[in-house]
Amino acid sequence: MSAADVLETWQAELTQGRRRSPHTVRAYLAAASRLLASQNAADWARLARIDAPALRLHMARRRAEGIGNVSAARELSALKAFLAFARSKAGIADAAPPRLRGPRVKKGLPRPVTPDDAVNVADLVQANAAEDWIGARDRAVLLLMYGAGMRIAEALSLTAADLPLGERITITGKGGKQRVVPLIPVVRAAVEDYTRQCPWPLAGQTPLFRGAKGGQLSPGMVQKAMAQARAVLGLPASATPHALRHSFATHLLGAGADLRSLQELLGHASLGSTQIYTKVDAATLLDTYRNAHPREQD
Repeated sequence: MSAADVLETWQAELTQGRRRSPHTVRAYLAAASRLLASQNAADWARLARIDAPALRLHMARRRAEGIGNVSAARELSALKAFLAFARSKAGIADAAPPRLRGPRVKKGLPRPVTPDDAVNVADLVQANAAEDWIGARDRAVLLLMYGAGMRIAEALSLTAADLPLGERITITGKGGKQRVVPLIPVVRAAVEDYTRQCPWPLAGQTPLFRGAKGGQLSPGMVQKAMAQARAVLGLPASATPHALRHSFATHLLGAGADLRSLQELLGHASLGSTQIYTKVDAATLLDTYRNAHPREQD
């Protein structure tokens, strides 16, 4: 067995068995590849013998290369999952990975934008686009994130089969977990405006949001467009596409949404992930969101 065989099996487990996102699969494969190289281990039996001291030494080398606490914590988590899988493939009854505590990572508070800034960014992205249909496309993606709380990967995973959009849509999020998300009129109108202008055929399971050459739109293109608009509007660097999802959650919570409902809307596996929004300053919430989602009134 070669290292390529090991990685191919691990990739199949991540994509098919665990249904991880493409981003997670890339990160987990990269971490596993580095471990295989440093340990000169290219079969399940040798991987299964990697213990805590060996893993600690590997992570120390990674830290010496300059990775920070957040990256180190993520990589350690990826390697623990990989080694647990290796132990199971080696036929070891106890498939638990080596016990090694990662660095403490202080979880920062979400940094939402105001409702006006969220819509202004989407409108400016549309106005600045090289072509009208591209502007309509990017505006629709950003409003899906702000108006429906979607992750960018979730918005870009929509297909033509999801059309026409109704008052709600079923989204498949992290770990294959499905949730039903309501779509307010302004969001549906933005998507309809894009579909009317899109020069590419939209049918069946083809991607809903298309790149300039007709392929699936990449997250980087949306992020680039928002970065340009952010600079023009004088917004902080934290005003990324994902900040629109934070804004959706923060504004709804400030308007009286209960945590359990918000958890379902966001697709969080645990309530703890949703509770972080309660820590955002209440005065800011009151100032930025005085009613239920204001864009529903547009």
